[in-house]
Amino acid sequence: MTWSRHIALAAVLLAGGCAPISEPQGFLGRLWRLEVGPHYERPPVETPDDFRGRITPEDAASFADLPWWEVFGDSALQQLVREALDGNYDLQSAIARIEQRRAQVGVAASALYPQARYQGQASRFGTPEISSIVPEETFNVFFGILSVSWEIDLWGRIRRSTEVARAQFLASEEARRGIVVTLVSDVATSYFQLLELDRELAIAHESEETYAGTHEMFQERYLGGTDSKISVSRAEANRQQSVGQIAALERQIAQQENAISVLLGANPSPIERGIPLVAQTSPPTPSGLTTDLLRRRPDIRQNEQNMIAANSAVGVAVANFFPTIGLSALYGGASPQIGNVLKDSASLWNIAANMSGPIFQGGNLIQSYRAQKAYWDQTIADYRGTIVQAFREVADALAAQAKLAQQRTAQEAQVGALREAVDLSLARYETGLTNYIEVMEALQLLYPAESALAQTQRDQLVAVVNLYKALGGGWQTP
Repeated sequence: MTWSRHIALAAVLLAGGCAPISEPQGFLGRLWRLEVGPHYERPPVETPDDFRGRITPEDAASFADLPWWEVFGDSALQQLVREALDGNYDLQSAIARIEQRRAQVGVAASALYPQARYQGQASRFGTPEISSIVPEETFNVFFGILSVSWEIDLWGRIRRSTEVARAQFLASEEARRGIVVTLVSDVATSYFQLLELDRELAIAHESEETYAGTHEMFQERYLGGTDSKISVSRAEANRQQSVGQIAALERQIAQQENAISVLLGANPSPIERGIPLVAQTSPPTPSGLTTDLLRRRPDIRQNEQNMIAANSAVGVAVANFFPTIGLSALYGGASPQIGNVLKDSASLWNIAANMSGPIFQGGNLIQSYRAQKAYWDQTIADYRGTIVQAFREVADALAAQAKLAQQRTAQEAQVGALREAVDLSLARYETGLTNYIEVMEALQLLYPAESALAQTQRDQLVAVVNLYKALGGGWQTP
């Protein structure tokens, strides 16, 4: 038999090893499809037909189906989101992890197929002279070997391992989606916090200008002998309080811009603003049906893939109790001359079936199975807990929207009443019916109320972001 014919024989063995992957029929086919361990079934979960703040199904045109650029009409915010999706390093790291998991699926699945290897060696050795009859000799040995081996996945161990790798890959993809949802919601939240700080800074500048004018007026009255030093000191204290507040707000604004820059994957720099806080509008936000929550939320989908991986790993642990069955074939040549390695003389060949299995391992297999089974139970609990937490977050966001709207209405009425009180106090002061202290007291109530209103306006916008995030909304690029 020539070397080329042996190569052909190895190819036939290789092809024969691949044949069972097409799932043979009959008894062998039933053996081929045998996979020990539990088959995955999604565990039952309790999803409430109704929950606090949920809207009626007929009104549930899903807010979460809107892409991010349709939720808020602020072009500056949309640009920040684009930059974050392009430059954020956490997202880039998540994408790299996905590619790792994708490759690991191929690594796990490769064990289903026959494995072909080659080996070559060249050596030279000598024997000492024992007698005149057995003189000293030197030998050259060259050999080349082609080997093929295939593990028959009778119990489904390799297929279960591939299921584990595939589920981990899909879980990493859901983790990436979760990072995207969190990233864009963080950008939007930080942006609205920045607008709120801008509004508070404008209020602080207004108060500083007002108190500076008041201090100047009281200083003139004091020097003219028509007022006391107490009024001058109080006006100066109010002005300095506003100056300190301006400095604190400017510090917070710089730090907020730096935080947004990090989300964008950029060095600290100023952030462009779009629509001011007072001009921002909240979009209508129907919440969608409860079943959509399980379909949209990336953390729920990720936990389910973790559960699938844990379920398949139990199958791997069970398969480890059974013997490993395989086929192998080897052909090669050996010769003292390298040119004869490929010729018929001194050929090496072997065809074998092998089986190996555990007998006693000190409880290693059973404890490994129990540990994997416990981890599977843990993933089920994590999955159910994530669903409960998801409904809680949706209910929180809906409650925040409803109550913040009421709170804003009351605060707007409060600010309106305080502005009227300032105007009335000024009118009374100008007509000599009261002193300026009454005006200052009205101003001291007005400016904090305006700041509180700005914070509520910010919280309303953030509540929309939180609802969109809680629903697993479509924070994706166009």
